[in-house]
Amino acid sequence: MKLFKATRVVLVMLCVMYFITYLDRVNVSTAAAGFGKEFNLSKTEIGLVFSAFAYPYLVFQIIGGWVSDRFGAKRTLLVCGALWAVATILTGMAGGLVTLLLARLLLGLGEGATFPAATSAMSRWIPKEKRGFAQGITHAASRIGNAVAPAVVVFIMATHGWRESFYLCGIVSLIWVALWAFTFTERPQDHPRITTEELAVLPALKAKTGSVPWGPLFKRMMPVTVVYFCYGWTLWLFLSWIPQYFLHSYDLDLKKSALFASSVFFAGVIGDTLGGIVTDKLYERTGNLKRARSWMVSVCMLLTLISLVPMMFTHHLYVSMACLASGFFFAEMTIGPMWAIPMDVAPEYSGTASGMMNTGSALAAIISPVLSGYLIDRTGNWELPFVGSMILMAVGVVLAFRMQPESKFSLAGDAANASNARQPA
Repeated sequence: MKLFKATRVVLVMLCVMYFITYLDRVNVSTAAAGFGKEFNLSKTEIGLVFSAFAYPYLVFQIIGGWVSDRFGAKRTLLVCGALWAVATILTGMAGGLVTLLLARLLLGLGEGATFPAATSAMSRWIPKEKRGFAQGITHAASRIGNAVAPAVVVFIMATHGWRESFYLCGIVSLIWVALWAFTFTERPQDHPRITTEELAVLPALKAKTGSVPWGPLFKRMMPVTVVYFCYGWTLWLFLSWIPQYFLHSYDLDLKKSALFASSVFFAGVIGDTLGGIVTDKLYERTGNLKRARSWMVSVCMLLTLISLVPMMFTHHLYVSMACLASGFFFAEMTIGPMWAIPMDVAPEYSGTASGMMNTGSALAAIISPVLSGYLIDRTGNWELPFVGSMILMAVGVVLAFRMQPESKFSLAGDAANASNARQPA
């Protein structure tokens, strides 16, 4: 049946993985209302819990990307899935701040390689002209995880307790690991249900020769990494503090704050999906990757900045919700083009390249939640952290034009460009 084509099944499995990883990643934001009170934690300490997973997550971005390029996405994600499932269950067993931090560190270790490994899989399983859509739809699934998490966690907390929400998420993760083992093959041509029509449109990757050209590839991906840091700052501010923002800034009860938080995150689902479609359509119509990727990212970051401005001048529940939803929508529209860039630039090293890019977001995940919690503790102003988002979005607007997705990475070509740059005029 067309519905169950091998390529479609692989994409659906990746969507489910993205959903689960973000459900496991952000359920802590809503559960903080339970464990924060039980363990008597300050906002700064809660911020540390939010950001703890990002330390190993940062370290294992590039390492995980290289591992997936070297040993394959199947084995990488099987090991990662088992780790993040165990970490999620252990979070529910935590007895205080230290054990919470340790469980979140293990979660970061397990999830560190997931998105680079998924990108490595997509480089073989997704046609070039659909890369933006594939990245957009998978990240849209992750934002569904964001949107569902507050309501699910609140429901479980109300009926059972905050610990049980982590147990359930861990079990769902283990089920995905088992399914991944049976539905994915490293090479599309090895899949028992692949058709000749599917194989005909999939990219034929060149065999990698020698080791990864770390220096030239890192230099090439640096502008992309910096732009993704600018985006990641806003992402992790939203994921970490939006449920708490509505709970405390407007004195809502837990259920209403979860509803408002979910509304903001659902705007991101639409943004992710639409962003992937738009970037592919732009590329199809213009044949210009710079317009389809760099220009689009720049425009969407500018619109994110503009969306957040009214929050600085008024304190109204529905105005804040509209600003946050609009800002998150436009921020998420950058995902499709951003995650397509590693595959555009370096398809043979797409896992490593995307890992390099995602270190930007991982670094933001370390700093943004803690600094935001510190600012809230010191000032009591829940809008102040969004000033940092606006500043970094302005930086991203300018730097997006330095990403050069239209220029494919090659060791000889990048070495020649560097040599020409050193020549006197």
